[in-house]
Amino acid sequence: MSRRNLLRGTALGAGAVALPALLTACGDGPGGNKNEVTVGSNASDAVPKEAFAQAFKAYEKESGKRVEVNTTEHNEFQQNITRYLQGSPDNVFMWFAGYRMQYFAEKGLLIEISDVWKGFQGFSKALKDQSTHDGEQYFVPYYYYPWAVFHRKSLFEKRGYEQAGNWDQFIALAKKMHKDGIPVAFCDKDGWPAMGTFDYIDLRLNGYDFHKSLMAGEEAWTDRKVKRVFDLWRELMPYYQKGALGRTWEEAGQGLQRRRTGMAVFGMPHPGSQFPESERDDIDFFPFPEIDPQYGRDAVEAPIDGFLIPKKSKNVEGAKDFMKWLGTAEAEDAYLKGDPNNVAVNEDADTSKYSPLQKKSAALVAEARQISQFLDRDTRPDFAQTVMIKALQDFIDDPEDVDGLCNRIERQKKDIFSASAS
Repeated sequence: MSRRNLLRGTALGAGAVALPALLTACGDGPGGNKNEVTVGSNASDAVPKEAFAQAFKAYEKESGKRVEVNTTEHNEFQQNITRYLQGSPDNVFMWFAGYRMQYFAEKGLLIEISDVWKGFQGFSKALKDQSTHDGEQYFVPYYYYPWAVFHRKSLFEKRGYEQAGNWDQFIALAKKMHKDGIPVAFCDKDGWPAMGTFDYIDLRLNGYDFHKSLMAGEEAWTDRKVKRVFDLWRELMPYYQKGALGRTWEEAGQGLQRRRTGMAVFGMPHPGSQFPESERDDIDFFPFPEIDPQYGRDAVEAPIDGFLIPKKSKNVEGAKDFMKWLGTAEAEDAYLKGDPNNVAVNEDADTSKYSPLQKKSAALVAEARQISQFLDRDTRPDFAQTVMIKALQDFIDDPEDVDGLCNRIERQKKDIFSASAS
């Protein structure tokens, strides 16, 4: 069974995080051995880490080469990615499609792999576009996962909760949960989880085109349309878990698993990786609800993860051979055997063993009219990291001063985007 629509290795222990920095200090970088491919991994969570380990073993068996994985905690990897690429990076590293890939390609920190793409089959034009900058390919997509409103089926059945189709129903559901002593799961210690809620409210209220332009720095954050996003979001605040700024996404996922919370705006792997295998069939979701009928639920956040070759790779030939394998349906099948929380991007991948949640996720994305990648992937990394993380955390801490918040974001946005244009 194949899918015809499009649409995070082996752990090395605590010392793995410091390996690239240690090698830099010694004057050499990882990956000088031509029969070994080193991979910079952000897959620090247990489920994807083991799934990557099994997938890479499949490549080792087929190629006779060795894959050495250097794993760094996910958020730390993201926050230090520029320093990593400018230092002594691995031969290959895990990263994201779209703007996040294009930004580093534009900075000259990646090796283009258009020659590798010539041998690919099973990727849609949309996937190729997400892997392309200035007419050249740099990225091999590996899987994607949609963001939606996740919950436990059994809790909804027990409490008589119904999935919400529009914003009024969503607020009513949150109120009912709150009355039952069950808050809506919420977290932002990591700095990025709240971005998903902002994105969806903006997409539903103002549409995909406005959201895309806002992320590109072309719209003013002081626009009434943006302020309205925060005003609507504030309606949901009374029903959230308290202490969101001190809670990680893993802890929020565990709260959902333990039935301490009723629902959460999450990406598919986030609750899935916190549920034991015996309980994963109890996970369900509904699309983020409609706000303005003219935009409906047309847009879906479906981030694409995959692999790139840094410009400073010391084994480009080996890296490209590895990338050729990563772009096959076989490689995706090897990974998804160990991680049921993502969906294959190659249309020739085997979907016959997909869980009901994977099938539902694939259908959600296939039916979408527009696909967004997520706030910190759809805009400049420096803007997302230095401005939006703090801005959203400031809003969570004090949701009343929307005017002041939007003014601050706009001033910083102008500084960052105008500097890049000059």
